Amino acid sequence: MRKHLRFVLLSSLILFFTYHRQAYAHGFGERYDLPLPLWLYLVGSGAAVLLSFVMIASLFHRLPKSGAYTKLDLLTLPFGRMIMHPFLLMPIKLGSVLIFFLVILSGLLGDSIPAKNFAPTLIWIIWWVGIAYICALIGNVWSLINPWKIIYEWIEWVGHKCRLGIGFNPPIKYPISWGYWPAVLLFLTFSWIELVYDFNVVPVRLAQFILMYSAITWSGMLLFGKSVWLQYGEVFSVIFSLLARFSPTESRVLDADVCAVCPITCLDQEGNCLECDSCLGRVTSEKRQLNVRAYGVGLLQGVPVESSLTVLIITLLATVTFDGFTATSVWNGSYLYWYSKVPMPNLIETLGLISFPILFGSVFLLICWLTSILINRSLTSGLLARYFVLSLIPIALAYHLAHYFSFLLIQGQLIVPLMSDPFGFGWDLLGTSNYKSNISVVGARFTWYLSVVAIVIGHIAAVFLAHVTFLGMGKQVSQTFRIQIPMLALMIVYTMLSLWILAQPIVETTI
Repeated sequence: MRKHLRFVLLSSLILFFTYHRQAYAHGFGERYDLPLPLWLYLVGSGAAVLLSFVMIASLFHRLPKSGAYTKLDLLTLPFGRMIMHPFLLMPIKLGSVLIFFLVILSGLLGDSIPAKNFAPTLIWIIWWVGIAYICALIGNVWSLINPWKIIYEWIEWVGHKCRLGIGFNPPIKYPISWGYWPAVLLFLTFSWIELVYDFNVVPVRLAQFILMYSAITWSGMLLFGKSVWLQYGEVFSVIFSLLARFSPTESRVLDADVCAVCPITCLDQEGNCLECDSCLGRVTSEKRQLNVRAYGVGLLQGVPVESSLTVLIITLLATVTFDGFTATSVWNGSYLYWYSKVPMPNLIETLGLISFPILFGSVFLLICWLTSILINRSLTSGLLARYFVLSLIPIALAYHLAHYFSFLLIQGQLIVPLMSDPFGFGWDLLGTSNYKSNISVVGARFTWYLSVVAIVIGHIAAVFLAHVTFLGMGKQVSQTFRIQIPMLALMIVYTMLSLWILAQPIVETTI
């Protein structure tokens, strides 16, 4: 993401945002002197997580059944029926597809300067950062606006009308052993492009990557079925649906007959069909719900997830942490030392990107191994990791919010003039081509305190989810307090580490 920041800063010629590796923070945009020593923030945040654990362990003694939480069906209200009406949804889908083609065309035909081209700003700022926020804080909007899904469904519809049978009978059964591994490989590739590849903001390269990914996605849908590939292989559907589990909204299908013929395993252990596009698209309006619920309850699955999904979640957390770590003096010193000794360009960043998920996974497995010892090895460390990995989602969300918040609000304003001139041809279609970014929309002081609050709340949510998961495994309250010590220690240490990483570019101090 720092490469994206540099292209915005340099090519837009906004002097205020000139990038300095040691004096300015990624996402902060300006120098900020902390009013208190950094170590006080770190100790205070760790203490807050510890205190929250004591309170949570004292107040919550049992696990609610899946789906038993309080919820409100928006479709019983006029407002809910209005926002889900096809006359409203169709223009949204059409707009998503038009933007999709605009990104490709502007990348292929538009100005080669990134800041004058619609594609880089839309992809790296508005889409990758912004949609993640919306999915986590509102709901899985990606399921609605996914252009690859929409275009394929339109082709299916045309094929059905013309009796071509496109997509209705996939020729290959998706191998169970594959699990989410296609999504893992695609996410690692995407992360390498985002964090390592030198030309990731060159418009024509972005357009080429989109075309290649489109071919992979539509081929997967055609070979294995649309719903199956969206569930396991379309990496952004997988990532955004994971983030949306934290959100306060959910879709629910109440027709068991429809779920019985679903091409994916859509029912949870309580027989609930949640967030299943396949069933949602085939059920009548009377048998569907759009519920408002409490934040985070969608992560209380109560059963272990697949090993491949565990790897994907850990990789998601590790890569965003790696992005922040590359702005620290520790990384800079190591990078400068090895730069002249490594023959291949970008090898250092590539090794760092690969090593972070391995390191994170190893530490997480170590914590689960210690937990396994405390429960007399009644569960293996691998199985415990699959049980508790969903509790890491709030941490990933918190770090994503803290790391990219001002990046979205400040650099995201570049989309305003680009909407009038997406190709960089000098157009002014909407009268916004002369818009100047408001660099004072958010300050470093506010961003720092937001980061502290977000990181602490995210880890407290993770502690809560881990505690309730322990209870759901049949452990008594007296047992859960003791056996959660390794996981609690991990949460406290990672809270402090996250704040340290975020603070390094804006402070020149040691703990």
